[in-house]
Amino acid sequence: RASYEMVQKSAMCGVEILFAVSAATTLAVEVAERCNLTLVGFCKPGRATVYTHPQRLSN
Repeated sequence: RASYEMVQKSAMCGVEILFAVSAATTLAVEVAERCNLTLVGFCKPGRATVYTHPQRLSN
């Protein structure tokens, strides 16, 4: 699960895109939005859920 702590730490390190294998918490999505971080969950071959800032990703 992508937690808000993981998002905060990633943003503090300058990470722009964070991929997680499972779901993101609601608070993680809110923090990612505020920190201008692209948050992607449920990453599996051929599938992913983009929670924030999808413009950073291309098909």
